[in-house]
Amino acid sequence: MTIARRYRRLLFPLALVMALVGLAGPADAGAPPGHPVPTPSGGLSSAQRASLLSIATDTWNFFRADVDPRTHLPLDNLGPGSVRGEYTSAANIGVYLWAVVSARDLGIISRREARTRLGQTLATVSRLQRSHGFLYQWYDTSTGATIKNPGDANCSTETTPAQDNCSFLSAVDNGWYASGLAVVRQAVPELSRPVDALIAPMDFSIFYDNRAQTACNTNPAVAGNQPTGQMYGGYYVDQGPAGYHNGALYSDPRIAMYMGMGLRQMPGDVWWRTWRTLPPQQCTTDPDFSWQGQAPGGYWTNVVDPLSHKTFRVWEGHYTYPGTDLSYLPTFSGGMFEGLMANLVVPETTWGAKGLGRADVRTAQVQQKYATDALHYPIWGESPSSTADDTGGYGIFGAVGLTLPAGEQLSQCTSCATETTVTPHASFLALTVTPQAAMNNIDTMRRLFPGSYSRDGGFYDAINPTTGAIGHRRLVLDQSMIMASIDKVLDHGGLQRYFAADPTSWAARAVLGAETVSFS
Repeated sequence: MTIARRYRRLLFPLALVMALVGLAGPADAGAPPGHPVPTPSGGLSSAQRASLLSIATDTWNFFRADVDPRTHLPLDNLGPGSVRGEYTSAANIGVYLWAVVSARDLGIISRREARTRLGQTLATVSRLQRSHGFLYQWYDTSTGATIKNPGDANCSTETTPAQDNCSFLSAVDNGWYASGLAVVRQAVPELSRPVDALIAPMDFSIFYDNRAQTACNTNPAVAGNQPTGQMYGGYYVDQGPAGYHNGALYSDPRIAMYMGMGLRQMPGDVWWRTWRTLPPQQCTTDPDFSWQGQAPGGYWTNVVDPLSHKTFRVWEGHYTYPGTDLSYLPTFSGGMFEGLMANLVVPETTWGAKGLGRADVRTAQVQQKYATDALHYPIWGESPSSTADDTGGYGIFGAVGLTLPAGEQLSQCTSCATETTVTPHASFLALTVTPQAAMNNIDTMRRLFPGSYSRDGGFYDAINPTTGAIGHRRLVLDQSMIMASIDKVLDHGGLQRYFAADPTSWAARAVLGAETVSFS
């Protein structure tokens, strides 16, 4: 299940949303393009760096087995045992492109192998059924056909349009797909022509709610009193936008905002009209968000959008970890990749040093503190992942603050995730912002739970830190995050360098630099 569908099914069904939100490589690796992106070394020792490279090498073994040899498409997952998830999505394809570039930059594969792998996958993608330049929800990796659900019917059998996966274009999944194309365009210039051909028809404007905005948080004149100016969660081909918005800025859908603004298909409004924390009422018609995890601190401020030069009234809100002065920007359900996944590609910690870059660091700190001090786990890092068993299930896990008193919890939605499972990819995401703490956690994970790791693919996807149970499954999404994280730490910026050099990056640089978060 992909990011969007996992979240739509487990976290963001329409009824709930409307109720709630109203590599130092070898010589042939090739030099990266300009626009260097500085990255802190974190003081990692040579032994730690060697350990990370070894993990990346083992993790790459997963990708050797994961890609369908007929279509060159990445499978969604492998395991437990011989189980193969022979289906894929826009997000899976996008992050697989990341992983190939990362493996090349780290010297694990040659430039020639990377170019071949990328070229083969892009050639297949160019033949997949698309709409508005975007990929549909699910594809059979053996044939490339669109399918309704994993293992379900071929969409060609559906003769009447319906609001289901056969017509759904996910905003966030296609954002990751587009980010992968932007990375490849700069990392492997020889493939710029097929990449350009895939990017050219993309139209992110279909995901933008361009209905009239008001001075309120929502527009009571439109059906459902909706938050206009935000991004819809997706689009149903020949039917229109999905009936819900991605209202939380500090969550993984912002990758689609970066790409949409960068392609000049979404205005800067989408950035400033989307909420940092759920805002206080400005009008009597605004939704009452007092149900959220905390009553946020913060202030209203006027921000001049650097894209349009229009002025927006923005609620710069934050939460504070109870009993401390550790303030932070909450994700919606407390998951690590909601906060930190975008930073693998977009240089948030440098371009947004006073804004989302600071939020990224605090997210890792909150996760560590909560797991250690409140849950008393020996390891930390919660994020949506496989379940810690061999059922092949998937769950929404996060640092929600379920052990804390009501009104002092850690995520915006306190009923959207559970806290029973630690996933290794969360530690690798944290490696990019709190390297020593994350490295210590990775080492502890391997020492205390040796069965969570094997040479044929690196870390498995999920650990129950209380029982020691392990989910012996690996997802291409999560393994790609591990590859990209190690690339960033060992290769002085990793994929961020390529995104920074791409013409789509200008808008992300502008909006990140224009914002100052409210916490100190």
